[in-house]
Amino acid sequence: MQRPLSSSLSLRDALLTFAVMVVWGTNFVVIHIGVAHFPPLLFACLRFAFALLPMVFFLKRPAVPWRKLAAYGILIGAGQFGLLFIAIKSFITPGLASLVVQSQSFFTILLAAALTRERVQPFQIAGLLLASAGIAVILWHTDGATTPLGVALILLAAFCWASGNIVSRSTPHVDMLAYVVWTSLFAVPPLFVLSWCIEGWPAIRDGLAGAPLAAWAAALWQGVGNVMFGYAVWGWLLSRYTAATVAPTSLLVPVFGMGAAAIWLGEPLPWWKFLAGGLVLAGLCVNILWPKFAAIRAARHPPAA
Repeated sequence: MQRPLSSSLSLRDALLTFAVMVVWGTNFVVIHIGVAHFPPLLFACLRFAFALLPMVFFLKRPAVPWRKLAAYGILIGAGQFGLLFIAIKSFITPGLASLVVQSQSFFTILLAAALTRERVQPFQIAGLLLASAGIAVILWHTDGATTPLGVALILLAAFCWASGNIVSRSTPHVDMLAYVVWTSLFAVPPLFVLSWCIEGWPAIRDGLAGAPLAAWAAALWQGVGNVMFGYAVWGWLLSRYTAATVAPTSLLVPVFGMGAAAIWLGEPLPWWKFLAGGLVLAGLCVNILWPKFAAIRAARHPPAA
C-alpha cells in the first residue's frame, strides 16, 4: 500500500530543498557561461551525457517502465533544458529566466490537481498568492531586456518541467539517482539530433573544439550538480510530499538566480528586487511552516469533548 503524501516538510527535507534551490539558482550563471561557448542544444546534450556516463554502468536500472523513463528524459531533456538554453542564449537574461521558469510550480500543482485529484490546501493557495506577488513585482519592473519569444520559450520549458514532475511522481519509492541517470539515456539522442538539424555540424564541431576549460566545467556541473544531485533530490521529495508542498519551494530559485547574476554578471539589483525576494520568501514560509504552527496550536488547544 502506498504511503500517503505529506503536506509538511521535515527540517531535514526542508534543508535538502534549500540546497537544491541554491544549486539551481546559481546555475543560471553557469548556463550563461556554457551557452556563450557551446550551441545551446549541444550544451544541453552534454549536460545529460555527463549525467549518463559513466554512472549508467554502475547503477541498476530502476524498476520503472521504459515508457516512463523515456517520457521523463524527453520532457526534462529536450523539453525543459533544450528550450531553456535556447532562450538564455539569445532571448532572455539569466536572472529573468530564473524567475519565469518558476511558473512550473503552478503548472505542477494544476496538473496534479487535474490528473490525481490532489487537494490544494487553503494555506498553500495563500502562500502561492504571496509568492506570486513577488513575481509580479519583478515582472512590473522589467527593463525590456527580454523578448516575447524568450518568455514563451521559458513558459514552455516550465510546462515541460511540470509534466516531468508528474511523471516522476507516478513511480514513487525508486532510487532517484538511478532514475535521473537512466532517464538521461532518453535525453541525449533527441538533443543531439536537434542540435545536428538546427545548429548544424560546423557549429557542433567548432563548439567542441574551441570551448575553454570553463565551458567544459560548466557542462560537467550541469550533469553532476544539477542532474545527479538536484533532480535526484527533487524527484525524491516529490515522491514523499504533495506537489503543492514541494513545487512552490522552487520560487526560491530566482532569489538565488538574480543574486548570482548580479554578483558575477553585473545585472542590476535595485530595491524592488529585495522587496520581491521578501515576498517570495514569505510565501514559502507560509507554505512550509503553516502546518507546523497549526499542529502546535492544535496540541495546545485541543477541541472540546
